Amino acid sequence: MKLFPKSAFARTVGLLALVLLLNQIVSYLMVSNYVVKPSIEQMSQLVAKQIRTMFISDRVLSSQNESLAVAFYNATGIRVFSDEQAEVEGLEKTTYYGYLSSLMSKHLNGPAEVRVSQGQAFFIWVKPPQAPRYWVRVPLESLHSGEFSPLVIYLVVIGVLSVLGGILFANWLNRPLKALENAAQQVGRGEFPEQLSEKGASEIMSVTKAFNQMSRGIKELENDRNLLMAGVSHDLRTPLTRIRLAAEMMPESEDYLARGIVEDVDDMNDIIDQFIDYVRLDQQEKASRESLNELLEQTLANLPDSWEKTFSADLGDCPLVWVRPLSIKRVVVNLLENAERYGRSRACVRSGYDKQSKTVWFSVADDGPGIPEEQQQSLFQPFTQGDKARGGVGSGLGLAIIKRIVDRHNGRITLRNQDEGGLCVRIDLPLRKALSG
Repeated sequence: MKLFPKSAFARTVGLLALVLLLNQIVSYLMVSNYVVKPSIEQMSQLVAKQIRTMFISDRVLSSQNESLAVAFYNATGIRVFSDEQAEVEGLEKTTYYGYLSSLMSKHLNGPAEVRVSQGQAFFIWVKPPQAPRYWVRVPLESLHSGEFSPLVIYLVVIGVLSVLGGILFANWLNRPLKALENAAQQVGRGEFPEQLSEKGASEIMSVTKAFNQMSRGIKELENDRNLLMAGVSHDLRTPLTRIRLAAEMMPESEDYLARGIVEDVDDMNDIIDQFIDYVRLDQQEKASRESLNELLEQTLANLPDSWEKTFSADLGDCPLVWVRPLSIKRVVVNLLENAERYGRSRACVRSGYDKQSKTVWFSVADDGPGIPEEQQQSLFQPFTQGDKARGGVGSGLGLAIIKRIVDRHNGRITLRNQDEGGLCVRIDLPLRKALSG
């Protein structure tokens, strides 16, 4: 798994977070080295001077100078405790600081230990080298527990606010790109969304403007193609109708010839219908959550009585899925028609749910001769027919229509020759709403 994100949004947030982190580190080092550290050193030096003052006389702790110690305490608040007295006064609740101990040892010219207690009052406890069995407690009334680490709190608050601001900025910057991505996916499925608002950075506005122009151009080409197909269909059906009428009026002695002409006219009408289906593909149909099994059962129940093959169903449990019902039924009908045309005696329709990929699927398998693997992918191209072993009849648009419908549903179609013989066509459809309408 790559740590570097792929999306522009994640990269922008990551870059802002990295710059902020470096800025916080530099700020922390600058403040700690040039503000906090000098202040701590000055405080340690001041405390050390006060302690040295207490030990001007080696007899300061003797009973004879007890009055001097009391006077010093009254003036400064500094008290001296033996090890036993210090334990009673709360030494066990203090925290040892190695850095302060090293500074104090330097100022007192000997090994010293420094502890800090934080509570209602702030005290520094020092075990001086001059009296290793005593503790000197120095009050610092200007500090308390809530103010002991203001720099860290400041940096954390500034960091959180900066990251939140960076996320909002990156989201604002990438919102037009997300809208552009969704619109491009719709155009790829043959749909034409409303023109996008040209807003955001100048580069994004330029890309959005170019996309809107491209979308308008594709929509105009689609309209021209529909108009051309409608015109061709109309112009072809008129003479075909006259030919059919003339064939039906032929004498009975030429009935065999008339039947052939009528069948050819019907085939040409079917081919024209497929052309129109390929162009239009129910673009106005709305998507809805449907039961795939119900659509399959309805299609199987309405098969033409003239079909000779035996069709069976093996349907598994499937959740509701977002589809265009008429389009999916058309896919099933085309697949069943191929099974009727190329199968020997039977075909089976199956369905199921793939929890891992969150897709529902259905398949149509026949017992015909199958299709060589090297020819399977080319069958999805318009006007391409299968191997001659499967008959080579029709317009070659059946699988192309199926492929376009499946693509508009963001689905996947696969062909597979079965071990026992025959071709299995499987359609996978995502559960989420991956299409508009």
